[in-house]
Amino acid sequence: MQTILLYIVLLLLATAFLFPLLWMIVSSFKNEAQIFADLRSFKAFVPTSFSLENYHQVFARIPFLHYVWTSVLYVTLIMLFGLLVNALAAYAFARMKFKGRDVLFAIVVALIIVPFESILLPLYIVVDEFGWLNSYTGLIVPFIANAFNIFMFRQFFLNLPRELEESARIDGASTLRIFFQIVVPVSKPVFTTVGILTFITHWGDFMWPLIMTTDDRVRPLQVGMQFFFHQPPVQYGQVMAALTMATLPLLIVFIFFQRYIIQGIAQSGMKN
Repeated sequence: MQTILLYIVLLLLATAFLFPLLWMIVSSFKNEAQIFADLRSFKAFVPTSFSLENYHQVFARIPFLHYVWTSVLYVTLIMLFGLLVNALAAYAFARMKFKGRDVLFAIVVALIIVPFESILLPLYIVVDEFGWLNSYTGLIVPFIANAFNIFMFRQFFLNLPRELEESARIDGASTLRIFFQIVVPVSKPVFTTVGILTFITHWGDFMWPLIMTTDDRVRPLQVGMQFFFHQPPVQYGQVMAALTMATLPLLIVFIFFQRYIIQGIAQSGMKN
């Protein structure tokens, strides 16, 4: 009986989360009159008409593919550089002994709870001083190091058997060689998890790209769409088409990699 109730609750929650997504996708194939005609009935979730005109108009009115390319480029670079930097930092916290290590790690953990809005203005001033406003450098560099990713990597590395590294060290391997040739190959679950979470997090970035980009050359998808939504005439079918295309990469990543996210978090554990 408890299992049935649990499934009913889960089904209701899933329905509540899926209905807005379904309405957005279905509305993207309808014309403007049909969207408003179906709005107050169950037809809002049923494809009563099918047209790709809204998608065609999105490509005609804004450089949509350029926005997608900008988002893919800067999110991928944040992910790749972040994996390298955060994993090296976490390995140092997990395996190397140096003065103040625990205090420094406690500071890193404390940074997890600091809201981004509280550092927005100082970060903007620093980026402006470096001359990185309206550039890919300003979009990427501030977000390579991530306190939560360092924490996840460290927890995973603590669970690795030390014998693997000690035998390699006896054979004369350096710390970096042990990291890249032994630790990294056996840590694929956490690398995959951190990579996916980083991609999902930064694909939806809006506030920072909005205030530090001033033209379409470096403007990512989320900010580009925001300007599109306010271009007259506002056509809600086209808005839904743009939102559907922007959501599609996240859905693909989540559907194909969700088991890696769960596996990586489970294997990272919460030791110490």
